[in-house]
Amino acid sequence: MEPLISVIVPVYNVEDYLDQCMESIVGQTYPHLEILMVDDGSTDNSGTLCDQWAERDQRIRVIHQENGGLSAARNTALDAMSGELVIMVDSDDVLHPDAVSILLQAIQAHHADVAIGSFVVFDGKDVNWPTITSENTVRHYDSQAALKAIYYQDKLTNSSCWRLFKASLFNDVRYPVGKYYEDLAIVYPLYKKCSLVVGIDDAVYGYRQRNDSILGRFSLKRADVLDICEQLERQVQTEDVELLHAVRSRLLSAYFNILLLSYQDKEQDFKELQDRCWKGIKRLRHNCLIDSNVRPKNKAGIIASYLGRTFLCDILGKRYHPKR
Repeated sequence: MEPLISVIVPVYNVEDYLDQCMESIVGQTYPHLEILMVDDGSTDNSGTLCDQWAERDQRIRVIHQENGGLSAARNTALDAMSGELVIMVDSDDVLHPDAVSILLQAIQAHHADVAIGSFVVFDGKDVNWPTITSENTVRHYDSQAALKAIYYQDKLTNSSCWRLFKASLFNDVRYPVGKYYEDLAIVYPLYKKCSLVVGIDDAVYGYRQRNDSILGRFSLKRADVLDICEQLERQVQTEDVELLHAVRSRLLSAYFNILLLSYQDKEQDFKELQDRCWKGIKRLRHNCLIDSNVRPKNKAGIIASYLGRTFLCDILGKRYHPKR
């Protein structure tokens, strides 16, 4: 029998994008879906649109709840789902028509726990999908290799989207409510359970670039990534030291990113946060510089950091604001 696949769609104030997202989901070539739309206290017309979609397609179930954030919405759906596998779709994004079929085929063919596709970025109405090929090179990862690839930011990302999971992986894993970078927070407990993760190059997901998204603007909440990575560093030091170098590479990326983003905001004072980032960079840079697995972008930042904090921020910051 075809397995039931749960599609989780957290919804919050996306009335301009929701129809396009849902059209891409209900139009999947794989039909055996359970579609869970969680209206997370929307204040626009999104909640009404959810109900209208449920009237149009019996596979859709809508849950309305008070606003709790993306993690709370996803957790609600995880508690309610009944599928054997699960895929996450953000409500302003879209799926390729064959996304579920392609990912399910990869899981079944290789007896994998997770199948990870690729994504394309778009900012307009339509997605320019690359051609799907049947001659994909499938990359195989055991648990440790998958975690290292994610933390070294090498071919795998920490996103929960553009991938299909066995639902049982979430039996005792939930997203941290009230935190940004919620995807990164569950990577370790989720992928530690995996025997095999497969990656394919086909673009199965369309990621909408929005300037008004949560991560499209800077605030102190962006520093949640530092809390998550620093806690993970402490955890693997006692539980899984083999991952320590990879985790530190990811933490270094977070320090660089938050330092530069806060430096570009000239209207607020983030000195305490910037001091924290700079201290972390100095602590990690030597070992990361000599680690052959650390990505070139991090190594360039490390070299610049040896010329001083101001130089690092000025030189790398210009890459984001070339006219400044």
